[in-house]
Amino acid sequence: MNLRVVSKLLGIVAMLIGGMMVFSLPWAHPALGHRVGGDIVEFVEVHGFLSLVASMLISFFVGWLLIRYGRGTEIRLYRKEAMAVVGLSWILATVLGALPFWLRGTYRGPSVRLATDNVTWQVYDSENYLWRHWDTKGTLPAAQDSVVQSLYDAGAKGIALDELTEASGAVHPSELLEELRRSDRDWGEAIIFPGEEEEIDGRSERFRLRWIKMGIADALFESQSGFSTTGATVISDLEDPVLVPHCLLFWRSSTHFLGGLGIIVLFVAILGQGSAGKAMMRAEMPGPSKDGMQARMQQTAWVFAAIYCVLNLVLTIILCFQGLSVFDALCHAFGTMATGGFSTWNKSLGHFDSAWIEYTVTIFMIIAGTNFTLLYFVAFGQFRRLFDDVEFRAYLAVIAGVTLLIVVTGMRHSDFDGVSSAFRYGLFQVVAIITTTGFGTHDFDQWSSFGRGVLFLLMFVGGCAGSTGGGLKVIRHILFLKIMRLEIEQAFHPTVVRPLRLGGKSVDDPDLRKNILVYFGLILVIFVFSWIFVVAVEPDATWGTNIEHKLIDSASGVASTLNNIGPGLGTVGATQNYGHFSPLSKFLFVWLMMIGRIEIFAILVLFMPSFWRNR
Repeated sequence: MNLRVVSKLLGIVAMLIGGMMVFSLPWAHPALGHRVGGDIVEFVEVHGFLSLVASMLISFFVGWLLIRYGRGTEIRLYRKEAMAVVGLSWILATVLGALPFWLRGTYRGPSVRLATDNVTWQVYDSENYLWRHWDTKGTLPAAQDSVVQSLYDAGAKGIALDELTEASGAVHPSELLEELRRSDRDWGEAIIFPGEEEEIDGRSERFRLRWIKMGIADALFESQSGFSTTGATVISDLEDPVLVPHCLLFWRSSTHFLGGLGIIVLFVAILGQGSAGKAMMRAEMPGPSKDGMQARMQQTAWVFAAIYCVLNLVLTIILCFQGLSVFDALCHAFGTMATGGFSTWNKSLGHFDSAWIEYTVTIFMIIAGTNFTLLYFVAFGQFRRLFDDVEFRAYLAVIAGVTLLIVVTGMRHSDFDGVSSAFRYGLFQVVAIITTTGFGTHDFDQWSSFGRGVLFLLMFVGGCAGSTGGGLKVIRHILFLKIMRLEIEQAFHPTVVRPLRLGGKSVDDPDLRKNILVYFGLILVIFVFSWIFVVAVEPDATWGTNIEHKLIDSASGVASTLNNIGPGLGTVGATQNYGHFSPLSKFLFVWLMMIGRIEIFAILVLFMPSFWRNR
């Protein structure tokens, strides 16, 4: 293992990450215009700006140190070094990408919430970092409960005394809150009185609930979710720039842009790495390849990057014409073409409530979930290659079939108001899940059990191999089913030998068969053990009286992060987030998202001592 070469290349990756942060800096100033609609307070986001500058300087410094260690070394990569660069690049990008959130102290959610029974109050226990969880405080006397409820409904901006008196119906709400603060230390830390802490836009003169700042686990989760194009989040309120500055929202979406095409694909496009480029791009754009295109690897990477950027630009322009601000259009274009799903609004794309925007994004999500090799051929006028492809036809067939199933069963179970809304929301959600984009326009967690079950199974399908989508990939499912059929036939007819065929061509290869079966086996093992870990780590109090949902919600969270979906079911559903999980579970989710984004082996080999020994 040539560690100096690996160090030099990692240094260049760190420089690229730092350089990308520059484009987020201008959005700290309101003069550019942020979002259309909503109650938005405009101000210069100094803290967000400074956190980005500090993160950028740290990234450049880390890059300089790594390049300095590897200076004078000729960049000649073999498979070992290529795999090390891919795996370590994602770890490095995750850490550097998390710095702006962590240094800014971005707020992710209130420290007080109602349990699932909507009666019992819970306060966030922040004593032991790794085991932080929601501590159940029980019910409150009617008068105190009314005051706390009014305070909770006011959100991070808080509420003035006269408004609190009117909303709660209490004569002396401040005295009730003071009594509650004296009775319990956790309540004392959670409730902020006017004048106790300075904030902008006058909220320091109001009664407020304390919001939780993002810790290391939260920042790493948000960063990895961006780079892996998962789109899961721990942030409860995206619309308050005091909590999450616009410049950090743009950086958050920029991690989608980088992760969508792939850091290494961009790396190969700029530098070119000869034979090692093949190994790096294989790990970066996972899935069994049917069209080699190994020759002219740097040229291919450039074409991929160009197609990706053009599609982002086209979608941005279309969304601007449909009424989105440039900020919103860019962020949602990044989330769409990367199949990531980060939004700038709490209701995701549902905030705009526009069928045309949803259909536009649906089309581009389908394109983003398509093999980039096919888009390469289409770019050069070979349109027939698109529909001659077995995987692409199966991909469209699954979308059409599952959408029809959701529409029919949804109408039967009254999940939708009519056929048009059933098709609109059903198609969008099916495409968002299979491409692993994870955007939301409708709370599918309110659908029937059958509809939610179908979406859960769809999480394990994924987009096409060589696309920006996550999941197991459609081609793997096709090959797995064909291999299973051949194995069953051979069990009954041992003397009959049938080759494995795909699209009329023989692709029979013992290594391919073994790799497909091992991959599915590893995914199953990782899913089961991760699910058990989350169930064991998370306290039952998080689910309150709905403890029976813990198994399903934990399984959904694991499946969603492992397959880079984003939203899941229950407490991680379309209108929820991952903020309630303990840091231990969040660290696990970070690894699951990374494993889901690149080849499993590119991560697992990093933990094998033999991998790091010299050849």
